[in-house]
Amino acid sequence: MAAQKRSLDESGSTQKHKKSKVSSSHEATAAPVSQLIPNEIDFPRGGGTSFTPLEVKTIRAEASKEADQELFKDAEESKKTKKRKRKQEAGPSVEAAKTDRIRIEHLNYKRITVGMKIFGQIIAIQPLALVVSLPNQLFGHVPITNISAPLTTSLEKAEAEDREEDEDDTSIDNSGIPDLFEIFHEGQYVRAIVTDVHAAGTTDVTGIGRSRDESVRASKRIELSLDPQKVNADIKKSDIVQDFTLSAAIKSVEDHGYQLDVGIRDLATFLPFKDAKGPENGSRLYVGQLVDVTVQKVTKNARTCNVTNDPTVFARSSLSEITSVTSILPGSLVQVLITATHTSGFNVQVLGFFEGTIDRLHLPRHMTEKSHKIGKKINARVLYEFSTSPPKFALALNEHILELGPCKPKSGTTLQQLYPIGKILSEVKVLRIESERGVDVEVEPGLEGFAHISHMSDEHLPAILAGGPWKVGSVHRARVTGYFPFDGVLQLSLKASVIDQQFFQVNDIKVGAIVKGTIKRLTDTGLFVSLSGNLDGVVWPNHYADIALKHPAKRFKVGASIKCRVLVVDLQRKRVSLTAKKTLLDSDLPMITSIEDAQIGLVTNAVVFKITDKQLFVEFFNNVKAIVPMREVSEVPVQLSDAFSVGKVVKVRIIDVAADQNRIIASIRKSTAAQSFNPDTSSVEIGNLVQGRVSEVQKDNVMLSLQPTNVRALLSLNNLANHRDTTAAQLRVSLASGDVLEDLVVVTRNAEKHFVIVATKPKGKASLKGTLSMDTVALGQIVSGRVTRKSRVGTLLKLPSRIGGLLHPTDASDDFETGIPFPAVDAVLKATVIGIDKGRKQLILSTRHSKMHPDDETPIVDRVIESVQDLHVGATVRGFIKSIAEHGLFVSIARDIDARVQIRELFDDYVKEWQERFTTDQVVKGRILSVDTATKKVEMTFRTTDSSRKSNITLGDLQKGQKITGSVKKVEDYGLFINIDNSRLSGLCHKSQLSDNKDADVSVALGGFREGDRVKAVILDIPSNFTAEDFASDEEDFDDEDDELGAVDDGSGGDHGERASDLEEEADDSDDDEDDAMDVSIDPTFDQYKVTPSQPSTSNSQKPLTLSTGFDWFAQPKQVVDSDAESDISFDDSDNEGQPSKKRRKKGKEVEVDLTAEMHTRAPESTADFDRLLLGSPNSSYLWIQYMAFLIQLADIDKAREIARKALSTINFREEQEKLNVWIALLNLENTYGSEQTLDSTFKEAARANDSKTVHLRLASILDNSDKAQQAEEQYTKTCKKFGQSSKVWTLFAEFYLRRGDIEQARSLLPRSIQSLEKRKHLKTISRFAQLEYKMGEPERGKTLFEGIIDSHPKRWDVWSIYIDMEGRQDNMQSLRALFDRVLTVKMTSHKAKSFFKKWLELERRIGDEEGANVVKQRAVEWTQRANS
Repeated sequence: MAAQKRSLDESGSTQKHKKSKVSSSHEATAAPVSQLIPNEIDFPRGGGTSFTPLEVKTIRAEASKEADQELFKDAEESKKTKKRKRKQEAGPSVEAAKTDRIRIEHLNYKRITVGMKIFGQIIAIQPLALVVSLPNQLFGHVPITNISAPLTTSLEKAEAEDREEDEDDTSIDNSGIPDLFEIFHEGQYVRAIVTDVHAAGTTDVTGIGRSRDESVRASKRIELSLDPQKVNADIKKSDIVQDFTLSAAIKSVEDHGYQLDVGIRDLATFLPFKDAKGPENGSRLYVGQLVDVTVQKVTKNARTCNVTNDPTVFARSSLSEITSVTSILPGSLVQVLITATHTSGFNVQVLGFFEGTIDRLHLPRHMTEKSHKIGKKINARVLYEFSTSPPKFALALNEHILELGPCKPKSGTTLQQLYPIGKILSEVKVLRIESERGVDVEVEPGLEGFAHISHMSDEHLPAILAGGPWKVGSVHRARVTGYFPFDGVLQLSLKASVIDQQFFQVNDIKVGAIVKGTIKRLTDTGLFVSLSGNLDGVVWPNHYADIALKHPAKRFKVGASIKCRVLVVDLQRKRVSLTAKKTLLDSDLPMITSIEDAQIGLVTNAVVFKITDKQLFVEFFNNVKAIVPMREVSEVPVQLSDAFSVGKVVKVRIIDVAADQNRIIASIRKSTAAQSFNPDTSSVEIGNLVQGRVSEVQKDNVMLSLQPTNVRALLSLNNLANHRDTTAAQLRVSLASGDVLEDLVVVTRNAEKHFVIVATKPKGKASLKGTLSMDTVALGQIVSGRVTRKSRVGTLLKLPSRIGGLLHPTDASDDFETGIPFPAVDAVLKATVIGIDKGRKQLILSTRHSKMHPDDETPIVDRVIESVQDLHVGATVRGFIKSIAEHGLFVSIARDIDARVQIRELFDDYVKEWQERFTTDQVVKGRILSVDTATKKVEMTFRTTDSSRKSNITLGDLQKGQKITGSVKKVEDYGLFINIDNSRLSGLCHKSQLSDNKDADVSVALGGFREGDRVKAVILDIPSNFTAEDFASDEEDFDDEDDELGAVDDGSGGDHGERASDLEEEADDSDDDEDDAMDVSIDPTFDQYKVTPSQPSTSNSQKPLTLSTGFDWFAQPKQVVDSDAESDISFDDSDNEGQPSKKRRKKGKEVEVDLTAEMHTRAPESTADFDRLLLGSPNSSYLWIQYMAFLIQLADIDKAREIARKALSTINFREEQEKLNVWIALLNLENTYGSEQTLDSTFKEAARANDSKTVHLRLASILDNSDKAQQAEEQYTKTCKKFGQSSKVWTLFAEFYLRRGDIEQARSLLPRSIQSLEKRKHLKTISRFAQLEYKMGEPERGKTLFEGIIDSHPKRWDVWSIYIDMEGRQDNMQSLRALFDRVLTVKMTSHKAKSFFKKWLELERRIGDEEGANVVKQRAVEWTQRANS
């Protein structure tokens, strides 16, 4: 809009002066009043000018017009003398009004100067800046450092701490620094001061509208500051009176309110809590937050004032009088007097002293000649002050600026809601033309829009002609491209290309739509397509075509047109993904664009995007994904990676949808079926008798279509097989699609997944809705129930009348091999009652045919075992593997009888990875080895017992000097054990007998043998005092460690005397299957099987190591074998023909035990022992810490530190907990034996290597436990400062104070923690402080804290429960009853009410009386009746 220059004869005052009768030439000599701003130069060098070309052109036109008026003025003067006098008597003329008006100027970048104060509105909040809409379609930016001085100080402090802590690599607590979106909101009005005007060419950062054109990019950028110290710098202290409005910053939070910083010296400003209004009710204000306040009260000495930040009070407060013009701030509401009107705006007088203008953009929408006539006094809001002398202000009368609210052209509807970006306006009327800037148009009465000259036509326009196509009054089509919120003006485009764009922004593009575009460029990452205007789309490589393209450049040429379908629209990233696959382009199948579109039974196309061994991952539109399990890929097994490739289009059918888990299951093999089901299951009720038509026979179920509702139903094949007395395999063959099944009962209905589960109607008198009760049920009765789940003890069933049933796997069938030990969940079974447990309200059931139909003569393969007495040694039984432990198996052979199978009893041969051979619930067969009826211990074996397999060679067949062949059974340090061929005998070849060369290195020769090697040997000696019976290998009574030394005969059995036991001990005991060294059970469930040594230990044998106690590092060293025991090792050689003495054999026996079992079981007693153990368990922090403790006992502190460092470098980096344990041990060591410097250095290292908060808390605990209270307190203080957002830190600190008896210090932590913690953690923290008061402080104070929580959050059931538990510790039943009365008046679910009544009843029985318990029961009945009514 062209600026209106003041006439040459126009004075600086708005008052009317009598016109002097002098010649025009004399008038021309009068000096005009300068209206230049201070930065403009009156006479630029070189004849230049400070006006823009448009202003110069306008000034010349006005000068020419004024000259013409002066030439003809004298001729007309005499004719109009009388008329002019009459008009002068009546009042000032319009001519005079024009002469007296002040020049109305609009704001632009040229007129904005540094230091100008201006009013604006926040339109965008960025992480580090604010975007502000300014008057006259300008925008400004406020960096985060220009908000307020307290906020800047907090940021600088946090940055300094961050640099300091960078070396420690610990986290910084920045909870006191708010994000900008927490202290500002879009649409908020702010007072600002210009701090800088950046030169043209800066990148556009407005973040609003369509700002991609070059004109916006080349525009200047205004930098603003909201700091009250700058905005309020020139306010006179004497003008601070009631209703004066200010911008202020929160300086600090005091006990009763906030201390504010207003930037005025010697003026303390206070905002009480009662007058504080947060962004949300009850929310706090942050230090550094900017608030608009209104003065409520000023003290007599004018040094303190109380204010309120109520927005309604701020909006209606007006400025009535001032002592200095500098006290008039932008945004102030003032009273003005209209002195002149013009088409470009109003001239007004502000507060009776100062000049002001209101441009056309800031006039009210609804204005009449009477409401805004000359001489009328109205309220206006100051926008900014011109840099002129005398002062001049720009003001606004817009309704939304006066009310400080959003622009709402229509009631309740904002500008953005009424006219979204991209909306096409069919008719807009041109109101004004600015030839070199643009046009103003009328969108609707009272609402204008502006179209820049660059958006007038698709052709370049140097200027807009007044008589051209866009003349005033002409009507055009337009499109909304953005907003100027402060002025309440729409940003429009009249370009035909912009109006006709199919897609104006990303929101206009719909997922699944077919679009046409132009190929922009092709890269390795994708194909970029221009869709419309500035909108582009991308086609990823796997969507170029239905098949993978090796040379996509040959198909896609830059500039060529392409047809695609919209695949994904990402509104946040403003990105559109497309697909060029022909299958998806030509498909007529419904599209899935959200999980709500995925209906069970829907058939659609999908694209494979990931392939694994067991499933396919497919993708629909808009990033909706689904899983296709392997079983749903094909009817026949296929290799997924061979049959499918990433990017392949497949047709799938939706078979399952879990919206809460955001999961979809699809099927490829079912996609060809034409069957579609009714998703509405409400027409089918649980318990209804229905019939269904077979739709599909699956592996475990039959899919049915219920008639006539067409609801999808599933029927278990096992349930149908039991009903028809056949097998599931036979049903899979006999059932066909279209078969009708009748007499089906609806068991479960799943409305979310749109299907029901049905079962066959039970035979006999028992029914699902029978009158079964614990009083009437009898043994042998047939009952029906539904399988709910599988447990450790068997299958659990749900019977009528809330009765439970238990079906043990051994009671499921007469033949374990063909029966179903664990029926499927939700299957309906018939069973006979074989036991009644009234205490648990449970029936013991059996589905054995022999039990349900005792009159039928059916073969029983697996008999019923009622008790341990039914078992005898040697009996063969079958059972189910119950659990797999480290030392063997446990087999369930009856309801209350489990048998143990040790590792040595699993196989005839050695199997290393034996656990892979067995699975839980597997059917196994074995023989009973032993039965202990007193303790119900049963030993079992899986080893074969073919008595017909007699060895050909016996002990009597062998003689000294005889040559035999065999295989190496085991290699030991002292020799080889050899199995003799064609026998079950074995012998020992000592290492001294491996070679004839006495000087040979026998250890090298011994290392050359491996287990299983074929060897030849000569028998040197057969002890004559051993008989064949002594070496018998009866498998029912003998363990396989018996044949590890000497010759063993395959006899039929016999007693094992002392000599056999001696031979056992003499044999190598490194075999894991031995019993005589130790036998440890680590499964707590089977403690009854802990075995004690079969033979008493000798006096010099080591006590075995047990897992329960671990290593005893601080006990006295255990008794060990004499060091010269090794010298007693002796074996018979070939030269000794006599019998070895008994004493010599015993000495050899003791030495061998010492070399094997004792070496692996004794506690570490030296550094070598620890090193040996750590080689096997390098990641065990337990061993490392015990190693440190061992060295500390030896007073070798430095070595202990060295071991700790070695542990930290040795333990795998994934073992974070193990490393943390060592760090804590090292901190304990430094705390006890080190100095403060070493402790602090170790602590910093630990904080960097582990979770910093955990290490801080552990150090505080260490200091506390070592009675270093002052250091512990300092550590807790440091931890709270660093991790103030952790509730745990505050509560542990409070507990520390309470343990010391410093109650007041502990209580002072609560308000501090509330200020630091997030709002969601407040309740938890207050609850923990209340619990601490109950335990260590004053229960009454804890009660007060709990009362405050439940008053504000009456439905926090967890808080109620804790409150009740705390009160229960006080044994005050009256208080508890009052609490229960209160909580039960709150509306809750029946499940929750049941838990409260149960707790009440327990407390009445514990600390109340019987009468109170009866009252609880009565109250529970009343509550239930009231809830059901």
